[in-house]
Amino acid sequence: MYKNVWSRAETAKYMAWNVTASEKDAQARIERTIAYQKTHDTYLVCEKNSGAAIGFAGIEKTAPHVYQEAGIALGPEYVGKGYGKQILQLLLDYCAEELDGTEFYYQTRAGNAASKALAKSCDFSYQYAENKVDSRTGEAYVLEVWCKKLKTNIDS
Repeated sequence: MYKNVWSRAETAKYMAWNVTASEKDAQARIERTIAYQKTHDTYLVCEKNSGAAIGFAGIEKTAPHVYQEAGIALGPEYVGKGYGKQILQLLLDYCAEELDGTEFYYQTRAGNAASKALAKSCDFSYQYAENKVDSRTGEAYVLEVWCKKLKTNIDS
């Protein structure tokens, strides 16, 4: 995670976390991450062929049968190669099939072209945008919210 994701400014740019500066700091971060994952639906993403940690992803429940992504990040070398789409599709399937989700929300910064392309490629519908301020830098940005209806077997 340190080499491919946490040490990469390109990845942190659109996320709500800071770059991890050293392998020592990464060790402490992975311990916090493991503890967090015990009580949250968040996952380490590994490349199948190499076994290398290339990103992370997660979901959270926002209302009955409604979920949203809780962050999807990939190292810059892995963006634009179909990994994001595989990850998002797995999260959608998991929410629909295992959690009886009916809606899934996806958020992206307006300037994140790869993330917007991912939302569009997975047939999300644009909902709205809101002005935000990055708590790390104080810079203003636009957060776009996208939604996708999920197929489920819920009886109405």
